[in-house]
Amino acid sequence: MSATLNDPRIAAGMRRQFAMRQQQFDAGAKQIGWKVGLGAPAALERCKLTKPVVGFLVDRAQLDSGAAVSLKGWTKPVAEIEIAAHIARDLPAGADDATVRAAIGALGPAIELADLDSAMDDIEGVLARDIWQRHVILGPKDSSRPGAKLEGLTGKLVRNGNDVPVPADLQVGTGAILDTVRHVADVTAALGDGLRAGQFIICGAITGPMFLEPGETGLDFTLDPIGAVSVRFSA
Repeated sequence: MSATLNDPRIAAGMRRQFAMRQQQFDAGAKQIGWKVGLGAPAALERCKLTKPVVGFLVDRAQLDSGAAVSLKGWTKPVAEIEIAAHIARDLPAGADDATVRAAIGALGPAIELADLDSAMDDIEGVLARDIWQRHVILGPKDSSRPGAKLEGLTGKLVRNGNDVPVPADLQVGTGAILDTVRHVADVTAALGDGLRAGQFIICGAITGPMFLEPGETGLDFTLDPIGAVSVRFSA
């Protein structure tokens, strides 16, 4: 069992999250992947966590790159640029580094959109809301980078037509992708699902969350040399 589930806030929140997930399945949704949240050092400390919390992603939340999204009615919209780790084989709990690397078949850029409609400190409530998840947008994936090979990758972010700095170390704010994938495998196995081939994990905000203001026009994130992903915003 994943040690993080010993935290009663997380155990209760995941029960509520999986109940909501089942409701979505019953309505025809299909799971495509997983997400992590609150994994930045400051968020871990503030929320008294040892590892990021885990949420799920379904097909109905996925948008094509370049899609236009209306933020009307959102409480506190947030965007994050992330690296997606595409899983090539089932990964059991407690896997060693070599096994985790073998399960990661490709990497690619991703954007997540969330709506912070609850208090960050209410971990049970955050999990019950699937860590505020609203949409995920995937860019191309590079299968020449199995095992989470980041060497030579650089990020470029353009927000509303303006360049935004991206750390040279793409894991500085998220922790190692290898550790994130292992953590998701451990948590999901403990809950009865497990991390499966064909799924993907968005591994946390590279630049930290970007709170979206009225008048936002869009984001373009390039993970060079893999490719780009983008989203546009409408009134």
